[in-house]
Amino acid sequence: MVGKKRGVISPLDHLAGLLEVRVVRGVDLAIRDLRSSDPYVVLRIGKAQKVKTRVVKKSINPEWNEKLTLSIEDPAVPIRLEVFDKDTFVDDAMGNAELDIRPLVEIVKMKLQGVADKTVVKKLVPNRQNCLAEESSIYISEGKVKQDLVVRLRNVECGEIELQLQWVHLPGSKGV
Repeated sequence: MVGKKRGVISPLDHLAGLLEVRVVRGVDLAIRDLRSSDPYVVLRIGKAQKVKTRVVKKSINPEWNEKLTLSIEDPAVPIRLEVFDKDTFVDDAMGNAELDIRPLVEIVKMKLQGVADKTVVKKLVPNRQNCLAEESSIYISEGKVKQDLVVRLRNVECGEIELQLQWVHLPGSKGV
């Protein structure tokens, strides 16, 4: 492919980068079957992108530890997280949350060089504008910007999801 210098548009020009989301686990999720649930997590950006974890049978404290990757065009668009209970006919909703990745992207834009591993660059506290269940740290690990967070599910009686976000820069993308 010819580089951008010659006026050819790269197929990655519309992307800011990739967001790798590690869905670690669920804590105290709602019971939707007789004594438990069969939960899975869905991540969405707009109507175009949807990725999901595997189903964990009979658990309200599931361990997924799965990496899901989303293509980010506009970091201002929130990521919607939804949890469902897998059933034979219709899956039951088990809550949802929104993830604002703008604080993570702000740190990525700083292009921090030579920062010691595990250095915390920013801390976010739970408030009415976010779904955080506890303080969240954005830090540098192995030269990458990462964020550990626990989100409290909305529209449900209980439940939290533990996540780790990591920004992945794409050569040839518009970048951030």
